[in-house]
Amino acid sequence: MKTSTLIVAARWARHNVEFGTLLVLAITVAGFWGFAELAEAVVQGSTHDLDRDVLLLMRTQGELDNPIGPPWVEEVFRDLTAAGGIAILTLATLAVATFFLLQGKRSSAIYLLVAVGGGLLISSLAKGLFDRPRPDLVPHGSFVHTASFPSGHSMMAAVVYLTLGVLVARTLPHRRLKVFVLLLATLTTLSVGVSRVYLGVHWPSDVLAGWLAGAVWASLCMMGARFLARRGNVEAEAGRD
Repeated sequence: MKTSTLIVAARWARHNVEFGTLLVLAITVAGFWGFAELAEAVVQGSTHDLDRDVLLLMRTQGELDNPIGPPWVEEVFRDLTAAGGIAILTLATLAVATFFLLQGKRSSAIYLLVAVGGGLLISSLAKGLFDRPRPDLVPHGSFVHTASFPSGHSMMAAVVYLTLGVLVARTLPHRRLKVFVLLLATLTTLSVGVSRVYLGVHWPSDVLAGWLAGAVWASLCMMGARFLARRGNVEAEAGRD
């Protein structure tokens, strides 16, 4: 009986659910599970040694105030970390929202603003909940004033750039353009997170948690956009190759 029920369910899913939706759902579940496991490890202190070792790898041996590489490398990472700051993220969000409005896609613009605003709220609540102190092992290469876990820059970079990437990709007709936009969004997100560790303002586990939480939220937003598009509440995705 159970076997036949599973077969019927599998056939229904094959004919009624897109493979892409199932893949996004799997990524969402895996990301949520990964964040929960990582958060538990951080609370228990299990990540301390690895966090410390990775942070020290990015410092010149015997000089904790000197990140590895020449001075211009540190300047590059400061530029990269700015891409995850609230000012740049706000400008990027407003720019894409305006892009949608100029295309006559008012619903997509509103959905984008709600998605990014929701991600910002979750990031703030998570920081307040865990209230993890910032690394005190090395001098900070950037001004910080909030709690450390999860990394707000990493999470909001994932939320904003991945959500922007998904919504913009939906308006593009060619698959290669969609892939390019999503890869660019992913690389930008990863660069912001690495810069936070390099500058000594976050433990590596903070950044990983931010990536996971941001990716989960962006995935949920992607599924939400598809659901609303089917109901006619958000503009439909452009045709594919």
